[in-house]
Amino acid sequence: MHYIDVILPIPLENRFTYSITEAESGFLSIGMRVSIPFGKSKIYTGIVASIHQVKPLIYEAKQIHQILDETPIVTEMQLQLWQWIAKYYMCTEGEVMRAALPNAFLLESETIISKNNAIELNETDLKDDEYLIYEALQRQSSLKIQDIANILDKKNVLPVVKRLVEKEAIILNEEIYDKYKPKYVRYVKLTEDYTTPESLNQLLEALSSRAKKQRDVVMTLFSISAKTKKPVKVSDLVAESKTTSATVKALVDKGILEDYHIQTDRVVYDGEENEASKALNEFQTEALQQIKTSFKTQNVVLLHGITSSGKTEVYVKLIEEVIAKGQQVLYLLPEIALTTQLVTRLQNYFGEQVAVFHSKYSAHERVEVYNQVLNNSAKAKIVLGARSSIFLPFKDLGLIIVDEEHESSFKQFDPAPRYHARDVSVVLASLFKAKTLLGSATPSIESYFNAQENKYGLVEINRRYNNVQLPDIELVDIKDKQKRKKMKGHFSDRLIEEMTEAIADGHQIILFQNRRGYSPIVECNTCGHSPQCPNCDVSLTYHQFRKQLRCHYCGYNSAMLIKCMACGTPGLDSKGFGTEQIESEVRLLFPTLKVGRMDLDTTRGKFGYEKIITAFEQQEIDVLVGTQMLTKGLDFRNVKLVGIMNADNMLNFPDFRAHERSFQLMLQVSGRAGRTNKQGKVLIQTYNPYHKILQQVSINDYAGMFKEQLEERYNYKYPPYYRLIKITLKHRDYNKVDMAADWLAKSLTQLFKHNVLGPEFPPISRIRNQYHKNILIKVPQGQPLGKTKEAIKKVNTSFAAIGGFKGVRVIINVDNY
Repeated sequence: MHYIDVILPIPLENRFTYSITEAESGFLSIGMRVSIPFGKSKIYTGIVASIHQVKPLIYEAKQIHQILDETPIVTEMQLQLWQWIAKYYMCTEGEVMRAALPNAFLLESETIISKNNAIELNETDLKDDEYLIYEALQRQSSLKIQDIANILDKKNVLPVVKRLVEKEAIILNEEIYDKYKPKYVRYVKLTEDYTTPESLNQLLEALSSRAKKQRDVVMTLFSISAKTKKPVKVSDLVAESKTTSATVKALVDKGILEDYHIQTDRVVYDGEENEASKALNEFQTEALQQIKTSFKTQNVVLLHGITSSGKTEVYVKLIEEVIAKGQQVLYLLPEIALTTQLVTRLQNYFGEQVAVFHSKYSAHERVEVYNQVLNNSAKAKIVLGARSSIFLPFKDLGLIIVDEEHESSFKQFDPAPRYHARDVSVVLASLFKAKTLLGSATPSIESYFNAQENKYGLVEINRRYNNVQLPDIELVDIKDKQKRKKMKGHFSDRLIEEMTEAIADGHQIILFQNRRGYSPIVECNTCGHSPQCPNCDVSLTYHQFRKQLRCHYCGYNSAMLIKCMACGTPGLDSKGFGTEQIESEVRLLFPTLKVGRMDLDTTRGKFGYEKIITAFEQQEIDVLVGTQMLTKGLDFRNVKLVGIMNADNMLNFPDFRAHERSFQLMLQVSGRAGRTNKQGKVLIQTYNPYHKILQQVSINDYAGMFKEQLEERYNYKYPPYYRLIKITLKHRDYNKVDMAADWLAKSLTQLFKHNVLGPEFPPISRIRNQYHKNILIKVPQGQPLGKTKEAIKKVNTSFAAIGGFKGVRVIINVDNY
């Protein structure tokens, strides 16, 4: 007998073994999808992980249903990476598989019911509920079980379906359907009869007397064909000839035009010829040489280049060299907003060799990019994407670039696998014996520490492109300004003065406030009560735009209250401020300016980012207010002033990385100012201008910040000296979570002694009606990480066996960055 081990897209510790016939074993290969029965229900898609002849000892191997692919869709390199991720991040291969494959590849089984047209049925023989279904099938060709449940408004509909089957009124067919449908575009051309000049002249004369609109369409078809020398789309023809599709249809019906369909990719490059990449200046050239030299001895190199030093152009030169060898390049970015700007730049250089992959793309588009990478297509030599693009099926990877490597967006927090794309990309590159380049103006302390320890190569660029000066950073003491009554709303007199000057010179302004909404707290003036979310331990944020109170954790919303819910007094006051409030204050202070806002509320939808970024680039917006989306490497040429509305929120956050993150965020947002010939200006409003981090930001002192933070991390046993594994317990019952966390912490303390912190309730301890409690395990450098994880798994297995803790979810987060 022949057997296969299959990875199922559910969180199971082990692979499952299924039996196959000899003929199937000759056809099957590792990485193909098979449909398989599992348990009482069916889970359709499994990935073949190995083919062997070893019978499973514990259970009887079931047979597979069918083979879904002719060639593997998952490469052996991917399977190796999945195994590493599952082992390192303490999750299952099934969870990695679910994250790695586009949704459309995970086929579903549905019971499809259709009407049996072969027999004549007397409808009076049917009971009421049977007749309802039969009648619905007269209007619809097929129904699913779920549809029938909706029609009858009851859950258990199988007896009704069974009776209809017995009466031969309906046919059941188990059907596997593929969610991916190729996209076809409709084109038109002249039919064979009118290809000669004589016949064409006769046609135009005949049309000019009878149908002028149709004649215009034929003439437009000629002009488009002559201009583009490409097939003509019906949509383009209708738009150009200012007519309707009915006119085109009339010409098709007459046999003058012929329409045909071509399967096209959903994501296409429609640019002009490629331009040559820019010549590098002396500092960039030197950096490029140093990177190449470091790559001879190191697999990972950190490029520390200050904001606007031209790191992207250095990447472009490296990409050119790798592509020339016929290899693939992965270019990772933390934020979708960034990809929108970079796509244009890279496509100008590399044309249609650039493929883009991120979560705002539809399932169909992701399938296309996946297949192009799998086939090593010329259309996917460079993959530009967010963190999920590390899972693509590369064939011959030569280089991975991780831009803005310090960003926390590279870490996935929910659901599993809770991986860090920067760390996984180093492993992925080593599988292909490729190189990894990490780039940032403010590297993470871990990466810079690795460079100092000679684990990574280090290359630095300390000059901005074209020798533009770094922006002048000024700290504004808003405590003092409030005392002297020099504040208008949340704007100090200095900020208003600088804004007025920048606008007068024709420049643009960015205002940064790391909170969306209008104000985070609404409070009663009489009793001090503030509306809370019913599902989370957090106050509701007021969104003026929709006149709503919203929870940013679970999405709960309600209309803005007219009076206090506790004491009934009208008169609610808002405390604190978000991007919406800044936006409305700018409109009041500068009524003539066009103000835009870029936060999670305004960038929903596929092209949300593009619309705002393009409008700002085209200078249709004078002032752009935004959250940290704005900070990430965007390149706006005309911004002279950046205002940070309140630096203290970030600095006082309860997290050991708060100071490092604040430094990175403020320096990054400052880097958006003065990127061309004029020096930019940055104003940081704060209640504490003498804070060490703010002083370091104002003089761009990365080395000082690094040294100071490193000392603190050493003293308090945090990364990079210790690794962190965070365990979170969740349940609806407060007491259950409390007891479970105490038991788990005690068991772990017996193993790891004083390196276990907690259990502690986090600042927001209830989210979506689930209570959270955290335990933190610190792993010192000498302690083997693999054995530590095995010990944690054993404790977790014992925990799962205790009946009293049933239902408590345990989430393990390795390298909790």
